[in-house]
Amino acid sequence: MGAYQGVTRLFYDGDCGFCDRMVRFVARHDSTRRIRFAPLGGETFAKLVPPEAQGGLPDSLVVLTAEGDLLTQSRAVIHLLHRMGPGWHLLGTLLAHVPENIREGGYRLVARWRHRAGSCPRPSNRDDMRFES
Repeated sequence: MGAYQGVTRLFYDGDCGFCDRMVRFVARHDSTRRIRFAPLGGETFAKLVPPEAQGGLPDSLVVLTAEGDLLTQSRAVIHLLHRMGPGWHLLGTLLAHVPENIREGGYRLVARWRHRAGSCPRPSNRDDMRFES
């Protein structure tokens, strides 16, 4: 399994309150506790994502799968939903059947909106060991 340790890693904008709420949502519904969380640009991100791959990634959510694949936008969301509880898995399966151009458009709309939604406070420290730097 190497550096990925059989877990999914969710990298997120560590300065965005909307992203922080999304991460907390995923953490709360991660029934297997096999999803780890770290900010984009943090130590874990720098260690696990090759520098040549870092430049083209969005500044919202990026998923590193247990197999080492990098997923962004709606593919990242579907991957996360499949790793959460059974009801969320079903939602991920349904979302996967929506045409990709519609899914991606919806994702980009939300990603743009999060910056206009007001202040984005820095997330507070957590006691949950799934959160990495």
